[in-house]
Amino acid sequence: MKPRSVVVDVSIDQGGCFETSRPTTHDQPTYIEEGVVHYCVPNMPGVVARTATYGFVNAAIDYILEIADLGVDQAIEKDPAIRAGVNTYKGELRNLTRLNK
Repeated sequence: MKPRSVVVDVSIDQGGCFETSRPTTHDQPTYIEEGVVHYCVPNMPGVVARTATYGFVNAAIDYILEIADLGVDQAIEKDPAIRAGVNTYKGELRNLTRLNK
């Protein structure tokens, strides 16, 4: 990357997505590595919990309502997006392709 570029590692909670990532804090949220500014604060949504909650609910409400209306079994069968989001169900691992990546 070019010097003075900025990366925001939103997956730092799970180990990060850049080779040069390491967790930071809100007191010292950035550092420079190889000329690139890194922002790697874990749990970024926690700073704006109310806004993050609204954002999550707005993204998930259609799926929640579909599961409530159809039941889990039918929702998984009918909706490929719900099916793709299920990692375990009735004690079995599901969607192994995604889990192995």
